[in-house]
Amino acid sequence: MEIPVVTPEILKIKSIGASKSYPVAADKIATTFGSHYIDLISKPLGSRILAFSDEWFAAADNLTTPTAPVRKPGVFTHAGAWYDGWETRRHNTEPADWVVIRLGVASGRVAGVEIDTAFFDGNHAPAIAVEGTFSADDEAVKDPKFAGWENILEKQECGPSQRQAWALEGLTEKAYTHVRLLMYPDGGIARFRLYGVALPVFPASIDDVFDLAATVNGGVAVSCSDQHFGTKDNLLLPGRGHDMGDGWETKRTRGEHVDWTIVRLGTKGEVDKIVVDTAHFRGNFPQKVQVFAGLWESGEPGAADKGWVEVLAPQKAGPDKEHEYQGDVLSNVKGAVYSHLKLVIIPDGGVKRFRVFGRRRV
Repeated sequence: MEIPVVTPEILKIKSIGASKSYPVAADKIATTFGSHYIDLISKPLGSRILAFSDEWFAAADNLTTPTAPVRKPGVFTHAGAWYDGWETRRHNTEPADWVVIRLGVASGRVAGVEIDTAFFDGNHAPAIAVEGTFSADDEAVKDPKFAGWENILEKQECGPSQRQAWALEGLTEKAYTHVRLLMYPDGGIARFRLYGVALPVFPASIDDVFDLAATVNGGVAVSCSDQHFGTKDNLLLPGRGHDMGDGWETKRTRGEHVDWTIVRLGTKGEVDKIVVDTAHFRGNFPQKVQVFAGLWESGEPGAADKGWVEVLAPQKAGPDKEHEYQGDVLSNVKGAVYSHLKLVIIPDGGVKRFRVFGRRRV
């Protein structure tokens, strides 16, 4: 799996020093990373801020918020103007401020980095770098004297109030459990994204049933017909979420229509049960749901490609409910091994989560 080619025409951001990475323009971030990788430090995945050098003006916890930064002009706190991001004191006497983050997956290999300085102008971070380590000891990596950090992204210059990203030459050879964001020398950053692939810890026995599609198990929503109100990536997150904002929702349509999302499983497997959850979708749930499956040894299939077989015939859906399908309602699953599933909603609407429980088959 390789990073898509980033051409010289979209290289808009200056890098500092030698670095095996390529700047990605803001309007190319989604296409470069969106359907190939996940954000390894996304808050809904369970990532955690373990330690930081300072957060006087704004909390480091804001860095991993999945939604875009917002502005509240004229709003002040005891520390100063309110900012949706991480902001440290002025005049840092150390070379850099820093924050240590535990990934939301067991471990992951990194493909790229995004730094958003939205609304930080005149107080933005002048430069950043990213380091990583593999450790089973959260307490050890919190120590400022921890010596196990190694470079992921060399020092890069940042601009005010803008999205900026860098794609690595390829996935890192090593997997990491923790990362450290360095900000030179101080200032503010709204959001930090770490794009890559999860390296899950699968059950020891191949007969154990688990969610083959979950993001934490390596599942990725690789494409969809539409995601006007909510992104396809939300379908594979843990839990049932907190509102309609963290599900997949398509625009309204008229006449005959279907929407779909294709999911690459974290590992090839035999399907036992499918769950389609419409939590929080009450007046905008799909009328019916349908599921197809297929096996592809390489590449990502298209929605109309040959090779898809129906494993769940159209089923009437309801509002704010977990719909479970197993046993006789599923077809073409016993003894079959699949790498991808396609969730179809008829005609449109919103789905909170898509679960595919089964056994690993390699």
